[in-house]
Amino acid sequence: MTDEPLADFGFQRVPRRQKAQRVRGVFDSVADRYDLMNDLMSGGLHRLWKRFTLDLAGLRPGQRALDVAGGTGDLAAGLARQVGRGGLVILTDINAAMLGRGRDRLTDEGVVDNVRYAQANAESLPFAENSFHCVTIGFGLRNVTDKQAALASMRRVLKPGGQLLVLEFSHPVPALSPLYDAYSFRILPWLGKLIARDEASYRYLAESIRMHPNQEELLAMMRQAGLEDCRYHNLSAGIVAVHRGYKY
Repeated sequence: MTDEPLADFGFQRVPRRQKAQRVRGVFDSVADRYDLMNDLMSGGLHRLWKRFTLDLAGLRPGQRALDVAGGTGDLAAGLARQVGRGGLVILTDINAAMLGRGRDRLTDEGVVDNVRYAQANAESLPFAENSFHCVTIGFGLRNVTDKQAALASMRRVLKPGGQLLVLEFSHPVPALSPLYDAYSFRILPWLGKLIARDEASYRYLAESIRMHPNQEELLAMMRQAGLEDCRYHNLSAGIVAVHRGYKY
């Protein structure tokens, strides 16, 4: 027996210090097929969810934004278009393989001049306080070991008046739960095995969604982190939610 603190890794409980390494292994495995799997898993709906998030961001030319756990860069690309050539977007991810995919993809799309990249942990972002008008994190918070620390870190780097947008899988309305469970634990791992050749990683991703705080719990965590005027928007009957809060 050990008194070492534990953390959720899907439905498993693992030593807290090991979680980041295990999550890194998942995304190392799926990086090459991540975008294709997103389209297949969501039927393309992830594009609409991200577009809604970008609409909420509403950045102006010349402003600065940070995309945390930004992976292959969907949100970062949209933010870069909003801030224009006079603005700046920084795309971060703890996983080097995902960050590399994001850099390559944005470069191929011609999104170059106003985007920078940094390998960074969401729990301890290496940026000065009051640096960004908007911080986004899309489908990344549930993989963070210490979610409360990550929320506090993202608030710290916001400018006064800036907003945090958290796009994440959440808890659907009860009537949808049986169908959603069947999809998550049968179809999703099968797709992972067929397309990404990695059933285990996609089983973890399904489990991590179930272990993530529900809408009201995440709202309370954001308030605990010092964010104000917090609210959320359910999308696709609560399968996904966008939480937003401000630093005043």
